[in-house]
Amino acid sequence: MPELPEVETVRRRLLTCLPGLLLRDVVVNDWTVSAQTELELNAYLAQRRVTGVRRRGKYLLLDLGQPQERAAPASDGPAGDPRPAGFAHDGPSVAVVHLRMTGQLVFRPEPGERPARFVWEFEPAATLYFQDVRRFGRLWALAPEDETAFFEARGMGPEPFGPDFTPAYLRGALTGRRAPLKSFLVDQRRIAGVGNIYADEALFRARLHPLRAAGSVGPREALRLHAAILETLQAGIDHEGSSIESFIDPAGQRGSFQEILNVYQRTGEPCRVCGTQVERVVVGGRGTHYCPRCQPRRGGMAPGSRRRRGAVTPPRTAKPADWEGPDW
Repeated sequence: MPELPEVETVRRRLLTCLPGLLLRDVVVNDWTVSAQTELELNAYLAQRRVTGVRRRGKYLLLDLGQPQERAAPASDGPAGDPRPAGFAHDGPSVAVVHLRMTGQLVFRPEPGERPARFVWEFEPAATLYFQDVRRFGRLWALAPEDETAFFEARGMGPEPFGPDFTPAYLRGALTGRRAPLKSFLVDQRRIAGVGNIYADEALFRARLHPLRAAGSVGPREALRLHAAILETLQAGIDHEGSSIESFIDPAGQRGSFQEILNVYQRTGEPCRVCGTQVERVVVGGRGTHYCPRCQPRRGGMAPGSRRRRGAVTPPRTAKPADWEGPDW
């Protein structure tokens, strides 16, 4: 599933080419991608120039200006309005996309790909396709003034690289939590953008066991974990994401973070630090990977975790598709 580094990679790619282009039309081929009608989507998005590309957690945001009008004819008659009948929004707009498990925004689909779930057609000539094999991705269109309420409804936590994600915030958020650390890290209400891959890797860097009760983490450990989260996410961004399964950027390029993974999906392989076999357990329904020596079972463990002491899942022949559940 694309996490913060993958979505940030997509954002950076699109930021180099979309601003200034006119989004001429939104074509939807699969209406499970949005709860809004074609009329609503085009009313908010069509005939507007792209003014920016942003990210909020795992969500990609496309900023659009006010709707454009056709140039007035030579007779100085009224300008034509290309927007759909029933148009009800004259101000700037925001398109919000969530890639979920397998969503891809690409300029050139691979040969044989199934039809895109939606297509953005731009002027000058450019087309962006939303490919999504598992069909979990979503598209929303809204006014900028509704953006805060949109994310508040999803209970989004602070951005890891934002001013609100401080060691003090993390320490306070951990306090009193009985859930395993792994479950805490992938909870979007606590930290926006962290998912399965980067949670496992951050816990390894912080030398913390994934089954530790979140509330058992002490002040020094919280500092270590805070630094590890930022270092891991930054490494993911620097390597342009993890292409373990389906992730590619809009140009069709794969990321390379998977080449330096320490524990994620390395079950049975030697730890890169100490040589101990990497183990795998299931935490909150998610495959979780750790080194039992570098991440010892010390401190308070989450309720029920002691029954799984020493649990090891044999190496898989196929990579697990670890669904991370809802994003709220």
